[in-house]
Amino acid sequence: MTIVHDTTLTQLPGIASLPLSDFKTHRANFFDKMKPNSIALFGAASEVTRSNDTEYAFCQNKHFYYLTGFNEPDALLLLLKIDNNPQAILFSLPKDKSHEVWHGRRVGQEKACQQYNFDQSYVLDELSSLLPNYLNGLSQVYFCFDNSDMSQQVFTWLSHVRSTARQGSKVPEVLIDASPIINELRLIKSANEIELMRQVNYISGLAHQRAMQKAAVGMFEYQIETELLHEFSRHGARHPAYASIVAGGDNANILHYTDNGETLQNNDLLLIDAGGELSGYAADITRTFPVNGKFTAPQTVLYQLVLDTQLTVISAIKPGITFAKLNEMANECLTQGLLDLAILSGDLAQLLLDNACKKYFIHGLGHWLGLDVHDVGDYHINENKQQCREFVAGMVLTIEPGLYMPNDDDELDEKWRGIGIRIEDNIVVTKQGYENLTVNSPRTINDIEALMKNKI
Repeated sequence: MTIVHDTTLTQLPGIASLPLSDFKTHRANFFDKMKPNSIALFGAASEVTRSNDTEYAFCQNKHFYYLTGFNEPDALLLLLKIDNNPQAILFSLPKDKSHEVWHGRRVGQEKACQQYNFDQSYVLDELSSLLPNYLNGLSQVYFCFDNSDMSQQVFTWLSHVRSTARQGSKVPEVLIDASPIINELRLIKSANEIELMRQVNYISGLAHQRAMQKAAVGMFEYQIETELLHEFSRHGARHPAYASIVAGGDNANILHYTDNGETLQNNDLLLIDAGGELSGYAADITRTFPVNGKFTAPQTVLYQLVLDTQLTVISAIKPGITFAKLNEMANECLTQGLLDLAILSGDLAQLLLDNACKKYFIHGLGHWLGLDVHDVGDYHINENKQQCREFVAGMVLTIEPGLYMPNDDDELDEKWRGIGIRIEDNIVVTKQGYENLTVNSPRTINDIEALMKNKI
């Protein structure tokens, strides 16, 4: 492959955010799923205190964001469908000059309608007086049952309507969980969403390139993490999509290792699982490479086995295939490879029946990807815990086979111990097959070693 290390924003492909019209389309799609004479309620996230009077970086509720594109805390989206006449109504914090001097500008109610295409917008303080009026006389209420705060609030509002029943108020009788509906909508990405994810993958690929070119014996893992964050941010992905895993040597055998505090050692591998977030959408890329720039013989054979497995699986992706089938293919590849290396022993057919490779391939093959790193969407898991949902165009998923050989596994030959390898790419299912979004992050041994010769 050709390694691309662009350093200018102007050369980056794609878009930096979704057009606000796309969020209106998302709402229209949800309206189509609503029954007549119904209401749907989605709450924004609140700021979370980190220490005393400082907050963590704000992260919007993903369902709310998907339907609004509105990135302020403590807001409520109300979707009202009466006589097939849909209305999107936002309750949000008011303009407040004193507050904004200290904490930043707010959109306010006027611009919420003008810029975000809401039909009406009110200040949040009006919510308690207006919402019971909206609920009165409706038949169904949609909200996410797994949101405990919203559930409690809905029952409070319903109780308020019920308390005025003698004055002729009518309480909605049917409560519907909105999560399965919006989960299905989010699972299938639009062309603009895919383009945005193509962009964040490109940025994240640059970050993985930078990590390879900066890595050196004696550095700390957190210093490489800093290089990743630098590359994400300077290309517009100002936040990582998740806590970066920068795991040298045996630390790679801890799947969610995020301490990132140890020194990189000669002849060790470095596993990096890191992706940027752009306009709310995540990349999730893993690369494993030698700290000193040269794979050892044992590392080479295990790495090539994982890569061959990933290439085999990805090549089979198309509409109609399932994670269950891809897992079967991955297990066959890894089991045969481990048997050839005498890491496993016995009859191949029996080893496959016993899922023997799962001793060393200890996690799933992949997951949905989108606004969440482990994105929403039903996998159609059967009684055997197989993910049987057939892929369709517009799904975005990860493929991440791995092998993990911890230092404390006395059953392993010493040459394998302390090696942890994972290779993860982000894939779009297309009508014809698939598109690999992770195009500019090297993964073959030759490409990795060639790039690492060019230190920056």
